[in-house]
Amino acid sequence: MTAKYLTSSLLDGLSGIRHGFFTRCGGCSEGLYESLNCGIGSRDRREHALENRRASMLALGAGDADLCGVYQIHSADVIRLEEPWGPVPQHKADAIVTRQKNVAISILTADCAPVLFADPEAGVIGAAHAGWQGAFGGILENTVREMEGLGAEKARIIATVGPAIAQSSYEVGPEFRDRFLSDETANENWFGPSGKENHFLFDLDGYVRHRLDKTGIKHTGSLNRDTYSEEELFFSYRRTTHRHEEDYGRQISIIMLS
Repeated sequence: MTAKYLTSSLLDGLSGIRHGFFTRCGGCSEGLYESLNCGIGSRDRREHALENRRASMLALGAGDADLCGVYQIHSADVIRLEEPWGPVPQHKADAIVTRQKNVAISILTADCAPVLFADPEAGVIGAAHAGWQGAFGGILENTVREMEGLGAEKARIIATVGPAIAQSSYEVGPEFRDRFLSDETANENWFGPSGKENHFLFDLDGYVRHRLDKTGIKHTGSLNRDTYSEEELFFSYRRTTHRHEEDYGRQISIIMLS
């Protein structure tokens, strides 16, 4: 079965750039990981996760290219990829930028927001893992800064937020909200009532878009897909937690210069 993925209308058709926000569909994993689990760090069979990563590259028509990711730690750290390091992550970080061709950079998610970046004129791309910690800590701003260091310009950079947990599925407590309000009172915009006393619904997608806009990027978009509620398409850490399941799969998001 072919690995299934979604694309961004903003990134579609850009010369020399391929991308995909992959779903959980079209792989070889079983059980909790059915079926396109690309998380090497999960408890899934390692050979299945590696085969699913290969299937994702084949679906993009890039089976001969290298696929690289990072060991994600919910940080604001960005790695510049100068040469491929192979299928197993070699660096702890939450974003990758590169101008190397025929090397696919990737991010794994299961509720956090994957963000893919491109400046097609400069030939610079980026991929960021933006959970609330990373977004709050500056992962998006740092990704843009590193892209600029490779020759990209904010006026040309295009960024798209992929499938992430939606506000209607993301209930948080008062201490979570207070952390955001102490940083910027306007962050009140990203919290709505949950129906439960002193609890709130957090708009991760909206907050990530807000942080992208603050960088000065002019072209941003979102797929507006909910990893929590769309179970047939996406893995979800929070859904797994609510069900007291022992583990969860991860979907992969990929961008490359061909």
